Amino acid sequence: MNNFRQEKLQYENAFEPIIAFDDIIRSTMTYLRYITFLTIFILCIGWQTLALADDAKLANIIVTNNRDNLLLYLTVEGAFNKKMKEAILSGVPATFSFFVNLYRLRSFWPDKKIADITVTNRIKYNAMKKEYIVTRSWEDKKPNIVKKFADAKMLMAEVDSLKIIPLRKLVKGHQYQIQTKAELDKLTLPLYLHHVLFFLSLWDFETDWYTIDFIY
Repeated sequence: MNNFRQEKLQYENAFEPIIAFDDIIRSTMTYLRYITFLTIFILCIGWQTLALADDAKLANIIVTNNRDNLLLYLTVEGAFNKKMKEAILSGVPATFSFFVNLYRLRSFWPDKKIADITVTNRIKYNAMKKEYIVTRSWEDKKPNIVKKFADAKMLMAEVDSLKIIPLRKLVKGHQYQIQTKAELDKLTLPLYLHHVLFFLSLWDFETDWYTIDFIY
């Protein structure tokens, strides 16, 4: 009987390396499936982000003036989508930055930058009052408070009568160029809002630079 037990133990021990090797194979396959899924997920997120970024553009760009200043009007289109609205309603503030450079064009010398302006439009949803607060840095007034998302979106997307430079600093008959673009500022979220990072990855955008040439 003792010999039988010894032979049985030897038989079972002989298969231990095979079982361990099988566990290694199973763990490796699980790891590879995880890496494959993660890679596909990241590629999908990147593709969606690029697609949305390509949709954002500037439109209705107008350069004009009043009695004292050169003025700029513009609208950003394609910046908002369903996921962005969901993120804002979750408490995520969003800030659009608008960059404007003004150059005096010169034939035999490098163009001279004579104005460099950055302005922002910021939206924050007040869930208690169910209202949107839109602050536009270039306006000399209190923040805009509206109830409808459509109204808030319009306020966020527009820049009206932005003062670029006093006319007295321009030279009659000279050629000038305005370069402008818009982008959504990146955010560092508090811990309680980390669950919306997925939304944020879908609504980053940055438009191309747009140029307007004019003679004063």
